Amino acid sequence: MTSIKKKSKFDISVVIVNYNVKDFLCQAILSLQTALKGISSEIIVVDNASDDGSSEMVNKRFPRVVLIKNSDNFGFAKANNIALRQAKGRYILLINPDTIVQEDTIQVMLKFLDKHTEVGLAGCKILNPDGSFQLSCRRGFPTPWVAFTKLFGLSRLFPKSKIFGQYNLTYLDIEGTYPVDAVSGSFMMVRNDVIKEVGGLDERYFMYGEDLDWCYRIRQAGWQIYYVHTTQLIHYKGESTKRSSLDEIKIFYDAMHLFVEKHFNASIIFNIVLKLAIAIVSFAAFITSVLRPLRVAIFDYIAVLISIGLAEEIWRGTFLKYPNYAYPIVLVVPAVIVIGCLYAAGVYTNKRMSVSRTIIATFAAYVIISALTAMFKEYAFSRMIMGISGIFAVIFIAGWRLILRLLGLSTAYGRKRLFSKRTLIVGTNKDATELQKRLRKKVGAGYELIGFIGTTHQNIGKKIDGLEVIGSIANVGKIIKDMSISDVIFAPKALSYAQVLSVIGKSRDQSVSFHLVPTTMEVIIGKASVDSLDDLPLVQITYNIDKSYNRFIKRSFDISLSILLLAGVYPIFRLINSNDKIKKSNFLKYLPSVLRGKFSFVGPSEQNFSALKVNGDTIFLGRPGLCGLVQLQRSKVLTNEEIDQYNLYYARNQSIMLDVEILIKSWMQSIYSEKRTK
Repeated sequence: MTSIKKKSKFDISVVIVNYNVKDFLCQAILSLQTALKGISSEIIVVDNASDDGSSEMVNKRFPRVVLIKNSDNFGFAKANNIALRQAKGRYILLINPDTIVQEDTIQVMLKFLDKHTEVGLAGCKILNPDGSFQLSCRRGFPTPWVAFTKLFGLSRLFPKSKIFGQYNLTYLDIEGTYPVDAVSGSFMMVRNDVIKEVGGLDERYFMYGEDLDWCYRIRQAGWQIYYVHTTQLIHYKGESTKRSSLDEIKIFYDAMHLFVEKHFNASIIFNIVLKLAIAIVSFAAFITSVLRPLRVAIFDYIAVLISIGLAEEIWRGTFLKYPNYAYPIVLVVPAVIVIGCLYAAGVYTNKRMSVSRTIIATFAAYVIISALTAMFKEYAFSRMIMGISGIFAVIFIAGWRLILRLLGLSTAYGRKRLFSKRTLIVGTNKDATELQKRLRKKVGAGYELIGFIGTTHQNIGKKIDGLEVIGSIANVGKIIKDMSISDVIFAPKALSYAQVLSVIGKSRDQSVSFHLVPTTMEVIIGKASVDSLDDLPLVQITYNIDKSYNRFIKRSFDISLSILLLAGVYPIFRLINSNDKIKKSNFLKYLPSVLRGKFSFVGPSEQNFSALKVNGDTIFLGRPGLCGLVQLQRSKVLTNEEIDQYNLYYARNQSIMLDVEILIKSWMQSIYSEKRTK
């Protein structure tokens, strides 16, 4: 540990240790600057050798912030101690970069500590990004018993028990202020005098455990530690560890072991049990990561068995009836070959849920299976059964992936699914309008804008640049539920941080993701990701629409579907409906044109069809389409720039999957429009 000696010059020194979380750090400093207004303060950022531009951002945007640049990632404890040696506040606040504080947080905590002179260190209520309570913001010390209940899951099984729930104090009411053993290192406000007495953080802890150790030493020195519920902040938790190569599970349990060994003189037996538990947990985490892809393979295995059974039922009238000697081979080998081919094609690794690769790999697997049946005559019960089985296997294995993708239940593939995030923008100010424009330009980001949420009821029903104000923050929870909203984005300056936390808190029971946009309008900060809002320069890249293979597949799809519809649906529709109605239906009217190649089912609209130029190069957009990304925006007034963005996105990402997705979306949109007109 490090001894800290200094004179107080400010009321508070805020210390932030950063590692590769530039966008979160920016938002944290912005919220802190608001909370520190009228308070004598300094902000010190210690950067642990980030390579994401964090230091440059601090220098450029926050020149008054004290920046300390480390040459390496020294860990949390050592980096904080570096700042503590030069911090000059009466109080020191250690806070994580992935946090957002309320406007009153610093004031509330200062008043509490000024009033309660016996309290040496305090923390406040901490919320997860979804509004739920973050259990780690108040804790008990990991004594041998508490460590045992944590390691073996008893604290999770019996959270309300005082005997088993001591690690996260889950038996205590979160809406109360009381003394605790320890608080989270993501927000710790401590007295300067306490640091002089007990020293800084123990640098033997790289990450995790140093906050518990500090709290323990402060308690041992006779000071109290408090959890204060009257103010709160959001903590995104674990953002720095996501960007590192550290084994955080091992580091966490090693820190727990160090704490127990240092402070409780645990017995040899307990140390053995603790080390064994750490080994078991680490091994379980490793096995889970290895077996995760196999969960998908199980569905494929079942699909192959069902395919073989159905093929035999169709061809022979029996279901999986083979000689006894054949069952181990028939029930295992074909499925293993299919799974092996899928794995080789990357379907279980880097190209998960890829429908095209699934079809090709399954077809290749059945070619191998057919060859093997020719070599081993005792298992060649019927090549026709194997052929029919192959057709079913392609349909089933590719089909369940296709369904998941179309329903938006799988994001495990490269391109984000269009229109998958039903999104509200909170705010009706100038920044909210600008945010809407930027989101509309980010065609592939997956945000389907449903409407604005105002701060009052005054503007409900009004339209801002074509997007309606559909509610206020007073009833946002009901709107989220009624309209199946998946994402809520808070526009800059639309609400105070206290109001943002209030909205999140009211909607904590909803399955929804909340996002914040800094005043720079560069990114959208959410729990799972940070999405760029910058207008990236258009550079020449490979466009899928211009690839020979893609053009061949697209044309084959147009011919096949148009023949199917002309032969089946078109005559029936003509019998039931008049020619006038057919003429009104562009889709039916232009089917012959699709077959002739003048149109495609999916492409740019005929009205907006023109070659797009990027950096002086002409981009082939394909044939004009009966439906497309631009046509789906019929309820919006698009600028020429936005139309170009949609067309460019389609040219870059064109695939049969994208075409099918747009066709289904267009069909659903037409059904909805018909219902509304009725």
